Amino acid sequence: MAREFAPAPEVLEWVKASILLDGAPIHNPDHAHLELADIAFLWAAGGFVKQGRTVLGQCEEITFRCGPWQKGRQEQQMIEWFGSVPAYLITLDASFCRECSDADFCALVEHELYHIGHMKDDFGQPAFTKYGIPKLGIRGHDVEEFTGVVRRYGPSADVKKMVEAANKVPEVAKLNIARACGTCLLKAA
Repeated sequence: MAREFAPAPEVLEWVKASILLDGAPIHNPDHAHLELADIAFLWAAGGFVKQGRTVLGQCEEITFRCGPWQKGRQEQQMIEWFGSVPAYLITLDASFCRECSDADFCALVEHELYHIGHMKDDFGQPAFTKYGIPKLGIRGHDVEEFTGVVRRYGPSADVKKMVEAANKVPEVAKLNIARACGTCLLKAA
């Protein structure tokens, strides 16, 4: 039976040396909060389809919400793969990554890194632990993509469509929406 998943420590080493370290060849200061982050990378044999879209990468915060045996099995698997249970796991479609361009690989990896955000405190400022380490959490997309990925690698076909639509006059005027919207009509009354 072929292995469906395999640890990818070489990707983490490359990410640190190429993107995270100040002065790295394609350093991105947007990821400065990840310098000390506990991240592991995992290869998957292929992607999967979710809501009609092919998923080529996935970032997740590792949490175990299950019974003791299930949790024990999952922790054991992580420890066997990575030597410990990482805080964040980024899984990449190995078949896509093997065939894609360097720019597409970089964009995919950075896209997943952007999902690990620096959390904010009650005043909207970056939050830190009592040890001065950034508090991290999963963040959603800016607009089905991250602005930083588009800035660094250019827009994907989907983002280009969105930009084209944004640069056109809206098909439905705000006045027409207000006239058709029950909530807006209540406000006008």
